[in-house]
Amino acid sequence: MSTAVTTLGSADTAQAVRIVVGLTLLAVVPALLVCMTSFLRSIIVLSMLRHAIGMPETPPNSVLIGLALFLTLFTMSPVLQKLNDDAVQPFMAGKLGLEQVYEKGSGPLREFMVRQTREQDLALMVELSKARPPQSVAEIGNVQLIPAFMLSELRAAFQIGFVIFLPFLLIDLIVSSVLMALGMMMMPPTTVALPLKILMFVLVDGWSLILKALVGSFH
Repeated sequence: MSTAVTTLGSADTAQAVRIVVGLTLLAVVPALLVCMTSFLRSIIVLSMLRHAIGMPETPPNSVLIGLALFLTLFTMSPVLQKLNDDAVQPFMAGKLGLEQVYEKGSGPLREFMVRQTREQDLALMVELSKARPPQSVAEIGNVQLIPAFMLSELRAAFQIGFVIFLPFLLIDLIVSSVLMALGMMMMPPTTVALPLKILMFVLVDGWSLILKALVGSFH
């Protein structure tokens, strides 16, 4: 009888631990989403697109965040599937401990981040942290890998954003030159340029081009 009670108590304790760990993960998911996934690049590019067009508040932040979340789901679906199969499901079934879950779960994410991280950014973070230079990928610490990944994502996002800004800047220059030639210097160029930029973006199916370029920029 006492053995059965002990076994039942152990099972309840293990279940309680899994619930606590699950709630803790939910609390840190936003930070993990920004620091360790493709969300960072997507949301920055979409925000820069909004400013390039000249509408800082349209589309709203909630729309851009939702779109960036779906893009993150598309680009990272193999990583998330492997993470779920190797770590989450075995842990929920009680087959893995916390240390094993960390090892199994961090593997796919580390592989994704290493593929997207430039060697220069990783070397910079190793230098700043005054750590010993790693001899292999396995020796790279998360303390150096995560900020290096974020720095590489910021660089890639700004490169894409620069290319996005160019055609809209060209429209602004043309409109300004035409208005000046017509002697309409008191009329704000944005009044004419904004509808032209929106029209051009719609005609070239800009949203599809941007999303395809974003998804295709990950390797």
